[in-house]
Amino acid sequence: MIYHDTITVESCAGRVSYHNITDEVKKIVELSGVANGSVLIQTAHTTCSVIFEEFVHDLDFNGDEFLQVDMNRMLDRIVPRELTENTDYRYPGPKHLEFLMSLDDPNYPCDPGTILNGDAHIRASLFGPSQQFIIKDGKINIGSVGYIYFIDFDQNRPRNRKCAVMVAGE
Repeated sequence: MIYHDTITVESCAGRVSYHNITDEVKKIVELSGVANGSVLIQTAHTTCSVIFEEFVHDLDFNGDEFLQVDMNRMLDRIVPRELTENTDYRYPGPKHLEFLMSLDDPNYPCDPGTILNGDAHIRASLFGPSQQFIIKDGKINIGSVGYIYFIDFDQNRPRNRKCAVMVAGE
């Protein structure tokens, strides 16, 4: 049996957006009726990732878990923000900028500043677009403290992001 569903999250502007989607994934697995198999959670967005990490109870004033704040600090050292076209990033090049500015798609406004996100693409590439988990006896094998997070590394504007979920098994 194969079951598909989608989770939609709203990202923030000005900071990396972390979304705990564990409960939504558990509900989708329950709705699927699959007792034994696997669940795949995947983003189609090139500046987003799905990760598996420990839930941390301590939050900063933005509501971000301390482990997420620590991860952001480390990533800022390795992959600094692209805030202007006058940085070490070559992305976006003139041909790509021309392509994006010609799209008739509300997800890509005709504003070159919104695609100064080479850092987000690199960060998402480091973590990857998906996670897959075993389902046994109708439960996801994630332990007591493991949680599933959707991350939008693109800080340029808020958006609705989609995460595909596929449950397969019997």
